[in-house]
Amino acid sequence: MTTLPLCTVTKPMFIPFIVAGDPSPDITVELALALQEAGADMLELGVPYSDPLADGPIIQRAAARALRGQMTLQKAVELVPEMRKKGVKIPIIIFTYYNPVLQLGKEHFFALAQQNGVDGVLIPDLPFEESGPIRQLGEKTGIPLISLVAPTSKKRMETIASHAQGFLYCVSSLGVTGVRDTLPETLNGFLTEVKRHSRVPVVVGFGISTSEQVKMLKDYCDGVVIGSALVQKIEQLNERLQTPANKEEALAEFQRYARSLVAPLKQACSSHESSK
Repeated sequence: MTTLPLCTVTKPMFIPFIVAGDPSPDITVELALALQEAGADMLELGVPYSDPLADGPIIQRAAARALRGQMTLQKAVELVPEMRKKGVKIPIIIFTYYNPVLQLGKEHFFALAQQNGVDGVLIPDLPFEESGPIRQLGEKTGIPLISLVAPTSKKRMETIASHAQGFLYCVSSLGVTGVRDTLPETLNGFLTEVKRHSRVPVVVGFGISTSEQVKMLKDYCDGVVIGSALVQKIEQLNERLQTPANKEEALAEFQRYARSLVAPLKQACSSHESSK
């Protein structure tokens, strides 16, 4: 089984999602570094796509900004070594759709990902039942293909979990990504059921956008993915991030915001460390 370096952790992980090229490739690198300094354990780097299945309006707007800047799947992968040069050490997962992978060529994509130090791949519109060839390429190159399970995956949950690589991504709610005021009351039970079947860490994403939601979930999963809330903050800071005189201040504000969202996770980590 292909594994990720941090997937033996015993603490809840913070996994932020940002869009490659939003608002520019250089600033994406700086945002990744700011997130690492804010306590991120792993990064999901989203590839902008004009026909997304899972992205809500906030991430769609970010993708449109990145596409206007000519961001592509290949350029997103090539951002990974740029992040390493700047000091980003956490695992980086490429989040992309299947058509860009097919367009680039499946073998070429995995060779490129391996060459550039990608740590995992997530393709939300690739059904598990059709993922065999991609999974084999991942195993050949040592890059895990992350699987997703949703509340509607009940009959397939055990099968998907038994083949999971890296970590298992639980979709919190039906529908697309986005900032949500409330999460389903059945979510904790769903996470408990998935953890019962999974040999790899179980993380949850889609709609998690407040520290209260993080606090509610931290005891039922091994990590949370936060995307739309962070991407929305980048959108708010867009102009300042691209103004040299204001960029550092905007990055600091972004980092403070990220820290505030995951404060309950970090408190849990401190308690875990002190109990050793």
